[in-house]
Amino acid sequence: METARPSLFRHPPAYDFPRSADLAGRSVRIAPEIPTAFDRPLAAHHKLIGRWVASRDSSATLYTRGDARRHIENSFNQAVLGVLDRLTLADLRIVVLNGEEIGPPAVATICESMGQLDLGWIENSDAPISWRATAYAALEQTLGSALPIFNYQDLFDEISIYYWDGETDDEGARQSLIHYQGADPDDLEEHALPSTMNARKPEWMIAANSVPLAQLPNTLRRALRRLRQTHEALRRLPQDHNAWRFNSETLYEYIPGLEECSALPPLTLVPVEFFAAEVDDVGRHGMEYGFMDVAGLCPLPDADTITHWFASLELGTQFLLAAQYLIELDPAKLRGSHVRP
Repeated sequence: METARPSLFRHPPAYDFPRSADLAGRSVRIAPEIPTAFDRPLAAHHKLIGRWVASRDSSATLYTRGDARRHIENSFNQAVLGVLDRLTLADLRIVVLNGEEIGPPAVATICESMGQLDLGWIENSDAPISWRATAYAALEQTLGSALPIFNYQDLFDEISIYYWDGETDDEGARQSLIHYQGADPDDLEEHALPSTMNARKPEWMIAANSVPLAQLPNTLRRALRRLRQTHEALRRLPQDHNAWRFNSETLYEYIPGLEECSALPPLTLVPVEFFAAEVDDVGRHGMEYGFMDVAGLCPLPDADTITHWFASLELGTQFLLAAQYLIELDPAKLRGSHVRP
């Protein structure tokens, strides 16, 4: 995905994945560190995924180790691409981790997109504010279940710590500026305050401007229902074989050095046209050391878990496709839709 404003969040992460990991998704290899010329045994993650591939392949073809490795990689790659192929909302990759002495192999879902999510007609059209606000509120309430993304409240909370020592009202912010940052009480007009920051929110970002589904055109109403339904199905997925969840301690064990990165996600729903300075301030650490771009990590104790993981990957992708469809709606077509009285 090309972000709306590519100048933001474009520094590469400072950490590297361990040598046992390779990125899978748009392009994939699982373990190129195994040279086929020396006929080494397959690594643990090849063996595990190989058992999953074998369970889906009824042919009696025999492979050399090198051919087996390539067949396993290609089969897994095609299965991943078959799920992610239509998704353009965000650039996702799958990382297969050998595990080595940590535990069983694992598979991680990584978001490679950075910056503001393109909000399409919600941000840029002349559609009624109530329609745009309803769509934006739905995305704000749901997208964090699948993507590493922060919204306006997350930004405001970070800024309150960054600017005002955690204060969230104007009077507290003024006292913080005077007592902790040495600001001149007579020159506070030059400083941002919570109320002035909130006042910059465009009307379509304000949840109070949203309306019930019955007051929306049919096309938009159906898109929002699809978003809610797929989101609810995603939330019902179990934790233990989920492509969109992770345990922080387990994640740091599989990817050493990741804890040095910023805790801030790489994507945001905040329109940087209105909050460029704030987004850059909270994103500075991430631009230097990398963002928390992991959407999920799933250990793979057996081949059956891979099947369950793929089912969860499919479900989460259906949710993201619903969000993508909502964002890509044509406002002109919305205006021609029937609206219930």
